Amino acid sequence: MATLVPLGDRVVIKPAPKEEVSKGGIVLPDTVKEKPQEGEIIAVGPGKLTDDGKRLPMDVKVGDKVIYSKYAGTEFKEQEDELVIMRESDILAKKS
Repeated sequence: MATLVPLGDRVVIKPAPKEEVSKGGIVLPDTVKEKPQEGEIIAVGPGKLTDDGKRLPMDVKVGDKVIYSKYAGTEFKEQEDELVIMRESDILAKKS
């Protein structure tokens, strides 16, 4: 995978794999699968700049497992990986 360096307070997330089979054992086509809302952070920007030029530290780091807003961020494909880039403020929680 190419090295991505997000800008400002943005992060790059690799979403968790989508479920292929429902709880009842039915195979789900791509059109009805729910969009994943959790994943792993693979790149973190340097942090947001304040109006007076100070940089705010990020609360997340590479490797953190996170839950994020359902329709947050921009989806893109990097080689074979489906990734999402979003602002840190769209992340709802870190998983421990």
